[in-house]
Amino acid sequence: MRTADIRSRFLDFFAARGHTVVPSAPLPTPDPTLLFVNAGMVPFKPYFTGEAAPLWERATSVQKCVRTLDIEEVGRTTRHGSFFQMNGNFSFGDYFKEGAIAYAWELSTSPQGEGGYGLDPDRIWVTVHHSDTESRGIWRRVAGLPDERIVDRGDEDNFWSMGVPGPCGPCSELYYDRGPALGREGGPAVDEDRYMEFWNLVFMQYERGPGPGKSGYPILGELPRRNIDTGMGLERMATLLQGVDNLYEIDETRPVLQRAADLADVRYGADPEADVRLRVVADHVRTALMLLADGTTPGNEGRGYVLRRILRRAVRSMRLLGYEDLALTELLPVARDCMAPSYPEVADAYPRIADQAGAEEDAFRSSLKQGTTVLDTAVARVKESGGRLLPGAQAFLLHDTYGFPIDLTLEMAAEQGVEVDREGFTALMNEQRERARADARARKAGGAVDTTALRPVLDAHGPTDWRAWDTLETESRVLALLGPAGPVPVARTGDIVTVVLDRTPFYAESGGQDSDAGLLSGTSVEAEVLDVQRPLPGLVAHQVRITAGELALDDTVHAAVDAEWRLGARQAHSGTHVLHAALREILGPTALQAGSYNRPGYLRLDFPWRGGLSATVRSEIEEAANRALRRDLPVGVRWMTLPEAKEIGALALFDETYGEKVRVVEIGGAWSRELCGGTHVERAAQIGTVALTSEGSVGAGMRRLEAAVGIEGFGYLARERDLVARIAEQLGAPRAELPDRIAGLLDRLKAADRENARLKQQATTARAGELAEAAGEANGVRIVTTTADGSAQEARALALAVRDRLPGGVPGAVAVGTEDGALVLALNGTAREAGLSASRLVKQLLGGRGGGSAEVAQGGGLGPGGVSDALAALPAVIATATATD
Repeated sequence: MRTADIRSRFLDFFAARGHTVVPSAPLPTPDPTLLFVNAGMVPFKPYFTGEAAPLWERATSVQKCVRTLDIEEVGRTTRHGSFFQMNGNFSFGDYFKEGAIAYAWELSTSPQGEGGYGLDPDRIWVTVHHSDTESRGIWRRVAGLPDERIVDRGDEDNFWSMGVPGPCGPCSELYYDRGPALGREGGPAVDEDRYMEFWNLVFMQYERGPGPGKSGYPILGELPRRNIDTGMGLERMATLLQGVDNLYEIDETRPVLQRAADLADVRYGADPEADVRLRVVADHVRTALMLLADGTTPGNEGRGYVLRRILRRAVRSMRLLGYEDLALTELLPVARDCMAPSYPEVADAYPRIADQAGAEEDAFRSSLKQGTTVLDTAVARVKESGGRLLPGAQAFLLHDTYGFPIDLTLEMAAEQGVEVDREGFTALMNEQRERARADARARKAGGAVDTTALRPVLDAHGPTDWRAWDTLETESRVLALLGPAGPVPVARTGDIVTVVLDRTPFYAESGGQDSDAGLLSGTSVEAEVLDVQRPLPGLVAHQVRITAGELALDDTVHAAVDAEWRLGARQAHSGTHVLHAALREILGPTALQAGSYNRPGYLRLDFPWRGGLSATVRSEIEEAANRALRRDLPVGVRWMTLPEAKEIGALALFDETYGEKVRVVEIGGAWSRELCGGTHVERAAQIGTVALTSEGSVGAGMRRLEAAVGIEGFGYLARERDLVARIAEQLGAPRAELPDRIAGLLDRLKAADRENARLKQQATTARAGELAEAAGEANGVRIVTTTADGSAQEARALALAVRDRLPGGVPGAVAVGTEDGALVLALNGTAREAGLSASRLVKQLLGGRGGGSAEVAQGGGLGPGGVSDALAALPAVIATATATD
């Protein structure tokens, strides 16, 4: 079963049982205690802590998660992955322990043909908190589990809290026995590789007080509303259902691993150390893809640093495997194709993802060359002095300046017979982290510049003469030049540095508008402007890549904004204002912008709203926006005091410290009036068009509109027009009649499906009789073996039909295989009375896989020829079983 199908099956199961399907929140989270969502319950945290009233009594989601605290273990164990997906079902004061346990058992053990996962109930173990006798009793009653497969555990394993005062409670975990080949017998307390945890049920019923650790706090009492939070590891369930050894070999990661192996010309499974590196690549490439898709960009701080580290570890692992060409361009498309069935936005965003990842790999490869020279020189000095220990400060320089992960330095040093002062390196890293925490707000995203290095520049030269509202070009002087480690006198080809100019035409990212793109050029240098920020009030810093020549302090450069980029940026920012005004015009004043982002050709706007917008409402919003463009409303800018701006109804939509005067941008006067520091068109018609491309949820009670604007908007509409034209041509119908024509086609298809089902049932009935008459025999048991076209469900229907036509009073067994490697076995009542069990027979035929009841059982995953071999073996297996019984 594909991972995407496991995912959809989970959501469908709980949706059918009254749960609202909540889309995954983006990986970057507004929770100030986290960089990324690291558990399925994080988006629901305000409801569990009482900070907000739940929007639903029951909810279900498949949440994207990233954890990197144990990144060094990735690839070395079967349990660690930096990106994972958590299937969850949640109850807010509705059902409690019995409901959660019953749902988990039903979904886990129901046959796949009936919407379940088809796990063998005889191989499932559970753990409970040692004090939770209620859950133990429920497991016995609901699932029929014997006491020996219900394991008591203590606070460390089976009591949950958020680590701070608030809700807490016992939990119960489900484990699956993967067989003796993977470890010792005795349950999860003995071996958690053989017995793989796949689902955790948290019963929030108590309130805890302050205190350390897992149990060093008081329980203050019962919660007024008891809640359920469960988490099923999607990758772990895929590992079980796909019959692979670990999460690196499932269908969403194995193709990346295999492509990496092909590129490096190595065979997975031939060398343990190479296998670790291949697993690192498979994991990290997928993680990077998902982080980039959700808007994270590589940098030297916070989320950006996590992504940078993951990308560079992937590239480094490929180099250690012997592959030194560009790797990400080969691997990311494979990861995209694996993840797009569950997350279509990955495919939509892929051009941007590929550009950002490619730039990061280029930068790392350049740093790697320089860093290798630095390392070789340092190692030579150590050896010349008679030592064997590379100083920690040298390792830190390689990490901080050249992006060398410490394990890369360790390996390269070891190859030359030198050790590294790991303790000294760690101490310097800790110092850097402390500085980063203290100055986190002041650091420029995407760079490594500490404001302590920029403060003297501001003090000496004053604020940047910022000309972005007035011009696209200036003649400017270089006031400061900073590399990742601090000020540098000169930057050369390939370097990425931060440049402070005395004046600049570049717009610095703020207010949702992306920074400008463009060039710095001089007599001896050309540099591409990558990013523009305001790390200190009044100071503009440019992150640039030197593409040719050298850039030095006090150089005079021509700073030029890309005119096409700026035009697109003005269209997008003004388009965001227009869309916001149109949104409020249609939905009312409560539809207030909660966040936005715009760049040339694209804008997105988030706003609080319950429930999705209908197609009619979306069309009304789009029409209202384009009506403003058609009327060519004037766009004006006025300066006034903040009280004056509030008095005329101007909207302040972003958190900023305002000066004595504020800038108010108006489109059509009072129709759109917002405080804004961005760049805008002069009249609304210059926006071109606003074409809504999507509307969806980005969290509880928050919606997002996305739109294409300007020439990209016209391109989007043209593609939509061409699509409709092709459909009309294929159907031979006028465009106005397409909805009715398509509805008619769907009705006919449904009718044809019903007729096909009826005919198939007739054919099955006729074939069942023929097969029953031709039954063979083994030890007095009538046996029928055959194959069926189609799914395991169709094979099951045929097996039951044949079984019901076997003569009464004689033991009978029917086995039906499918082309995709599934096997279904059914026994009649006489066979069961004779001691035969369909579940036991299937396990014997499939080497321990599969399961079901004594009456009907099934299994899958049979390779080429596996079905025919299993069918051929059935008579002998039955003969042995009846001889023994």
